[in-house]
Amino acid sequence: MRIVSFNVNGIRAIIKKDFPEDFKSLNADIFIIEESKFTEDEHVEFPFEPEGYDIYWTNSKLRKGYSGVAIFTRIKPLSVHYGMGVGEYDEEGRLITLEFENFFVIGCYTPNSGAELKRLDFRMKFDEDLKKYMMTLDKIKPVILTGDLNVAHEEIDLKNPSANHHNAGFTDEERAKFSNLLNGGFVDSFRELHPEKVQYSWWSYRFSARSRDAGWRIDYFVVSKRLMESIKSSEIRDDILGSDHCPVVLDI
Repeated sequence: MRIVSFNVNGIRAIIKKDFPEDFKSLNADIFIIEESKFTEDEHVEFPFEPEGYDIYWTNSKLRKGYSGVAIFTRIKPLSVHYGMGVGEYDEEGRLITLEFENFFVIGCYTPNSGAELKRLDFRMKFDEDLKKYMMTLDKIKPVILTGDLNVAHEEIDLKNPSANHHNAGFTDEERAKFSNLLNGGFVDSFRELHPEKVQYSWWSYRFSARSRDAGWRIDYFVVSKRLMESIKSSEIRDDILGSDHCPVVLDI
């Protein structure tokens, strides 16, 4: 089974590029996108409907052109759940959980702490509640969390750690919360399989960051420890363009 996650930074914008061809070539059984920025009401069809997939999507009820997660799946889920049941996050359209026979898959777009860390407290509470939510599911069956988690965990995960130490995505607080999540019985699959590999999944649009590979690794597959023995590969497809992020791919 192949699972792909991709922050597309706007579904309507990316489908005008090479996304339909990239979607097909990646040949995912489950394909999650974050930051769809699709905020029409639930009666409007999603703007990308690949043949052979069921589609589940959520969006921000508070702000147009903001946030949003969608999941395309060839495999019929046993159940679908939107959000964590906590309105302050659920209203921003940040989480979809699909239950399958052997595990849960969570598509997640974690809040950014923002300029001057104005949303850091909100972000910290999100991280705490996400861990609790994942641990509750993990008691039932293993969990695969994927998406833009908006944190570079270690210095190896971004190009310029010293210059970004107190910036959103690389604060001590955010990194500690990610460590705390892993200590709850979960594994960063890419780093587990590639302990020393330097590779990024996001680049600023400023200062030609992508051409210089001045990036951050902030897109993840975090899995229950007991799933690691079933994972064949966890990769970053930085050859695929179209967004300021690139896809991450898990074969299990």
